[in-house]
Amino acid sequence: MTMTPSGSSVARRRVRQPKGPGDQIRVREMLSYLAAALPGHIGAAARPLAVQCALRMDSEGQVRLRTGVMRSLRLGREPLPWSELEQSRWLRRTPNATGAADGVVTAQLLDGVLFAQSPARPDRRSAADWALRMASGGCTAAGDPSLRLTVLCLAAHTDARAGRGCAELERIARDRGLAPAELITVLARLTTCLIDWHVAANSGDLHWKLLPEASVSADRRSMWRQGEPGKQRKNGHLTLDGIDLPLE
Repeated sequence: MTMTPSGSSVARRRVRQPKGPGDQIRVREMLSYLAAALPGHIGAAARPLAVQCALRMDSEGQVRLRTGVMRSLRLGREPLPWSELEQSRWLRRTPNATGAADGVVTAQLLDGVLFAQSPARPDRRSAADWALRMASGGCTAAGDPSLRLTVLCLAAHTDARAGRGCAELERIARDRGLAPAELITVLARLTTCLIDWHVAANSGDLHWKLLPEASVSADRRSMWRQGEPGKQRKNGHLTLDGIDLPLE
């Protein structure tokens, strides 16, 4: 009598394929949305925090940020970015926001538009991880949140393979939360991240070329989920290229 293997013995775990646009496009769209949704006075440290909250929220609008995310954002227990978002009535921290019990900061998002996000949560988390890598790794390792946010905005519009990008100067400035003249001043300080940049006289478009470190990082898509090398798992966190990411 021939024995037929049971379904459980031959089943293979199906690997979920990301749907819709890639991580870079999701972050680009989120930066654009937040530029319109957040008041202009929101600082450079609070905007990447808002990106993480928006992309990691669950179906109830709740978000849990582990210490690895806060460390990658270089916020620690800095209260100002949270206070800016709360005062704008964009979110509110929940009672255990200090994270004293389990190292997790929790918040309730109050922006109703975000509840209509169509990408599945795993895909949104993947985009959030991409944003973390761009905002905290490579040539953006400097402690200035203004520089890190600017590089994130540029990376979201960069052809990763060529390392070159082009976008309307006013759009990058708006996503960055700055006036165009202020953005020019910040770009002049990005000597460790940009090979060159200029504003086209005929169109007003901003053209730039990122250093290889930044453009290569922009081309990585959820490497920790795809089992690629250069990662370590420890205590519920994953370290990818020296950047601490939470395992959710």
